[in-house]
Amino acid sequence: MPINITMPALSPTMEEGNLAKWLVKEGDKVSPGDVIAEIETDKATMEVEAVDEGTVAKLVVPAGTEGVKVNALIAVLAAEGEDAGAAAKGGDAPAKAEAPKAEAKPEAAKAEAPKAAATEPQKAAVPATNGAAAPAAKSEASGDRPFASPLARRIAKDAGVDVAGIAGTGPHGRVVKADVEAAIAGGGAKPTPEAKAPAPAGAAPAPKAMSDDAVLKLFAEGTYELVPHDNMRKVIARRLVEAKTTIPHFYLTLDCELDALLALRAQLNAAAPMRKTEKGDVPTYKLSVNDLIIKAMALALRDVPTANVSWTEQNMVQHKHADVGVAVSIPGGLITPIVRKADEKTLSVISNEMKDLAKRARDRKLKPEEFQGGTTAVSNLGMFGIKDFAAVINPPHATILAIGAGEERAVVKNGEIKIANIMSVTLSTDHRAVDGALGAELLTAFKRHIENPMGMLV
Repeated sequence: MPINITMPALSPTMEEGNLAKWLVKEGDKVSPGDVIAEIETDKATMEVEAVDEGTVAKLVVPAGTEGVKVNALIAVLAAEGEDAGAAAKGGDAPAKAEAPKAEAKPEAAKAEAPKAAATEPQKAAVPATNGAAAPAAKSEASGDRPFASPLARRIAKDAGVDVAGIAGTGPHGRVVKADVEAAIAGGGAKPTPEAKAPAPAGAAPAPKAMSDDAVLKLFAEGTYELVPHDNMRKVIARRLVEAKTTIPHFYLTLDCELDALLALRAQLNAAAPMRKTEKGDVPTYKLSVNDLIIKAMALALRDVPTANVSWTEQNMVQHKHADVGVAVSIPGGLITPIVRKADEKTLSVISNEMKDLAKRARDRKLKPEEFQGGTTAVSNLGMFGIKDFAAVINPPHATILAIGAGEERAVVKNGEIKIANIMSVTLSTDHRAVDGALGAELLTAFKRHIENPMGMLV
């Protein structure tokens, strides 16, 4: 019996990915654990391993195809003793119908895309032209939740359509993208309860982003070129809009004196033991100011545990450790690798771990567990000379600390004007979880560790 290989979900939030490269070809034999493909998500490139033994009968999705939906058929294996040709013909046909369409780069993908696109509307057209759609299939796991793909749910939600009232034509009655589009076009889609409810008196309509056509009309033809969004930029845009429009941000700013921290950093780096390498003797660690900032933020959360939380509608998630995400700029966007249990780690461990995470982040080689979750984040633009800024909270965090440049400023000490290295920092908080007084307590604790850095060594 043919063995179907489907697009894996490489993270809890993944809905689609790019099939960057096949590492096998048709006719190759594979065993469990063999690496067969490379998949690009919005944040990283990951290797996919075979879980079954067999012969590659057909590569359904060509290398370079973008926007492959999770659980879509990507290849077929022939089991031991099975004819590869027969297995290639006997793959799961419904799954093929949900294979990606027009975003495939190779010519073979472009040729297959119209077929898949034509198949779904034909099947979906039957319930759409018969008036009201039949109830959609229910998920066996939940018993009452409509069985629909994440993309179909999102399209239905954006259109104000109740996905439960749409008949599914996908595998096992699953509602797919074409079903929702056909139901909307045919007028047989039922509105969601939220869409039916009248808007409160005096409520202003929700603002809508300008359409592509409306934007392009503002510029003369030939004065621009269009650069398509990649998956990372799309996810960043969606999450930022979600964060900024659903989280009530509250901002707190103060200045920290850096002279003691800079002196300690120089002493610790000078005292670093050396190790032999092919390039000669190199220090076992080299601390940056950012490494000490990570440690100070982690210790501040340890000192003020009621601020080390995440908000949910039902509970306050109280974290037992300070897992600090650090914003790293990479081509096309940014990513926040996480230093786990930073409150318990030494500065040298944090420094070496952060260098490794940052390098693999830029190479898009991080594992999902290395950049998902965390209890807070640090975003440092000081190296660009930015004096201060306010960062957007990255859910599920309730706080994020924005770090400005350290610079010499005139300060008053004991009635006299002195020169000191000062760094401005701004804490953004989720006001549902961390209110003003609690945020001030957290930021004051951070300042205490920065200005008395010897305490971070014990």
